[in-house]
Amino acid sequence: MIYLLILLAFLISVLMSMVIIPRILVVALKKRLFDMPDSRKIHEGAIPRLGGLCFAPAILFSVSFVSALYCTGYLYGYQIPQWLFTHILSEFYLLACGVILLYLAGLKDDLVGMRYTTKFMIQIVAALLLPLSGLWINNLYGLFGVYELAPWIGIPLTILVIVFITNAINLIDGIDGLASGLSGSALLVLGSLFLINGMWIYAMLSFATLGVLIPFFYYNVFGQVKQGRKIFMGDTGSLTLGYILVFLAVRYASYNPDIAHYSAGAIVVAFSTLIVPMFDVVRVMIVRARNHKPLFKPDRNHIHHKFLDMGMTPHKAMISIVIIACLFSSLNILLVSFVNINIVFAGDILIWVGLSIWFERTGCKKESLKGKEFVKRF
Repeated sequence: MIYLLILLAFLISVLMSMVIIPRILVVALKKRLFDMPDSRKIHEGAIPRLGGLCFAPAILFSVSFVSALYCTGYLYGYQIPQWLFTHILSEFYLLACGVILLYLAGLKDDLVGMRYTTKFMIQIVAALLLPLSGLWINNLYGLFGVYELAPWIGIPLTILVIVFITNAINLIDGIDGLASGLSGSALLVLGSLFLINGMWIYAMLSFATLGVLIPFFYYNVFGQVKQGRKIFMGDTGSLTLGYILVFLAVRYASYNPDIAHYSAGAIVVAFSTLIVPMFDVVRVMIVRARNHKPLFKPDRNHIHHKFLDMGMTPHKAMISIVIIACLFSSLNILLVSFVNINIVFAGDILIWVGLSIWFERTGCKKESLKGKEFVKRF
């Protein structure tokens, strides 16, 4: 029956997204709420960027509705155990508060713009909400030789991780389907892990969020600009997605034997689903610092730009990056049971550094060849 409830939440999210997105397109086209192309962006034509407007309402509605049916006993025959309420109720209430804060901040940024410092402060406030519920990274499971963390270390670390990953998802949203594709693959993995560990409410949130992405992915990747069927998620969507993803990752990584029993590599497994956006942000910041450029000024150094520089189309670049993310996640999940997590983590870094060097050199060669061809023509 639990699987049917999770399927119901997933289908409600899909249906709501299917209904809402076409209406967002109509309003955006009538009110001329567009994302205009510029020298840094690769899209052509004016495209609405309010696709993320449907994310938070659809997710909160589907999870709240199905959970209420379960808790009242209408679908399962008995009420949820009282002890479980003490662990999950405050988490989900404060998660909803954080989602609403970031949803409103993203909406304002998409419509009229917002100073980055203001948006950053709102992200910090949203990040503070989760530790208030008692949810924070309290164990590293032997990573760097560290196991249990004291609150004065774990809580600031959790806040930093929440802000970092929320921004990472926002920054990776550079080509069609990339942010939604990476988020979708992470949600599928996390949802499955929660199901295996019997954490059904978190699995429901994972699959409800996945459900809302499917119709959006279709419009974002396959929608035609000329027909007014293409849409971007904007900051409204990327901030909401990032916050929910990091909530799920922290929940899986947080040690709590009253809810579930984890393997030794829970911290690596939880965040391996988000390796590509996390490592990409770190790489970009290192490159900007090395080149003495502002750390938060947009440029063309993200992983999707490297794939485009290698001559790939946006769709091929998106598929390639999502496959890389899935391989990282799959390998980590398989290896943590047999290999020390420090070795697994070091291997992730080495592989990423090797890939980054290869991307850079291949892209430079392509640009050099293009330059030579241009000179020959003239």
